[in-house]
Amino acid sequence: MQWFSVSENWGLSPFKKEMINSLISYLIVFIFGVCVGSFLNCVIYRLETKQSFLRGRSFCPKCKHKLGFLDLIPILSFIILKGKCRYCGKKISWQYPLVESFTGILFVLVLNYELGIRNQGIFDFQGSLNLLFLILNSCFLILIFVFDLKHYIIPDKIIYPAIVIAFLYLLFESLRFKIWGLSEIWDLGFGIFKGLRLPLLAAFSAGGFFFLLWFLSRGKWLGFGDVKLAFFMGLFLGWPNILVGLFSAVLIGATIGLVLVGLGKKTLKSQVPFGPFLVTGTFIALFLGQNLIKWYLNLL
Repeated sequence: MQWFSVSENWGLSPFKKEMINSLISYLIVFIFGVCVGSFLNCVIYRLETKQSFLRGRSFCPKCKHKLGFLDLIPILSFIILKGKCRYCGKKISWQYPLVESFTGILFVLVLNYELGIRNQGIFDFQGSLNLLFLILNSCFLILIFVFDLKHYIIPDKIIYPAIVIAFLYLLFESLRFKIWGLSEIWDLGFGIFKGLRLPLLAAFSAGGFFFLLWFLSRGKWLGFGDVKLAFFMGLFLGWPNILVGLFSAVLIGATIGLVLVGLGKKTLKSQVPFGPFLVTGTFIALFLGQNLIKWYLNLL
């Protein structure tokens, strides 16, 4: 099932119609993601300044002038205004178009991932719910990436809701809840925890390992926010994808760290936020985890 369907009167072959439908669907998702990315930028700024992101109009962070419609078009406004505020002329941070662009790209990747695991399409109840779950957690991860990169901290206002939502969704899935006119629930009792065993194993293994590192180093090697993020990664990725996520994060983090030391930008004692690497590892494991695991096992 497609969000958009070309007219039968266009005289196109079934293959071309399917390709056009897919491209337009992806474009719609990308535009939606870009708009969500604009909202995420607002959330990041409001978290920094401890303001509510649920009310109040957007404004320039430099001159505080309220922004009009033409100032708020994701990506395009940055290009049209040449990266400067229309009112005070000061530069607009590259964070805004980058977050908007990457959010749009991630939403397309999430849609493609969900389509890939559901041959019948995503617009049944279970597929739509899973897509919403993936998109929501992608938003949490983007917020964590940017905020930790800028401030070396993972806010509890982000990570705790992410953990709760992930757990409740897994609990919901373990109940095998289906809607066929009426609600039907089975496999009650201790059986409801069958679907939680591997995610909980992954969460407590990853979170426990990071907690041990945090405890032994007294917070010098990593922050407690990384412990909570690792726990969330376990719930979100499950077992064994969590291994791919953590390995990817450590590999990327070590590589970038050595490059920065080699360039003289950092020293071996410099503090580097690990959250962005964990977020990157999470997306690698989500989209490529199973393929990487199969590739590794084939080498053995």
